[in-house]
Amino acid sequence: IASDGQVVVRFGHILAKQCLDQRCSRELLLTSEHTHTISSQLGIVARVKAVTGESKACSELLLSNVQNLVRAVQHVLRAAEAACVKGLGQPSPDPEEEEVAAFCLQWKKSLLWHRAKEALRSSRDELGLRRTREAKAEPTLMALVQQQPPQTRNIPRHPSPRKGHTVMDRHL
Repeated sequence: IASDGQVVVRFGHILAKQCLDQRCSRELLLTSEHTHTISSQLGIVARVKAVTGESKACSELLLSNVQNLVRAVQHVLRAAEAACVKGLGQPSPDPEEEEVAAFCLQWKKSLLWHRAKEALRSSRDELGLRRTREAKAEPTLMALVQQQPPQTRNIPRHPSPRKGHTVMDRHL
């Protein structure tokens, strides 16, 4: 789990570099660094727990860190969504950066398609406001990450990609 947190950190850094909006880029960097800190703490606590064995306090600390990491990853993905909507620059020839850009472009297309379909539906009230009961939720990066094919989950998890593997090869 801790190494998956590092993958999300790398994703955030790549996206922050490509983001055209300075504020979104800064937010992505901040949330990525926060995720890096929590991921590192989780790795340390896991190693300590492995050495010390079963301890209720250590187990509680481990669970708390996992929950914090999940929240931090969600924050990175929300910041990534904002960056994608604001706009991304041209990725460098680095395959990892191209893959991140393609992943974000795929999400943005699904968001725009969803919004276009919602605009055509007559699910508006007399004031033109969207009716909440009938409206479907907009697609999120979190949902796209969760839809990753199962075979990507079998790739060895390392904080830095192995030769031939990129950030998006692993399950975020």
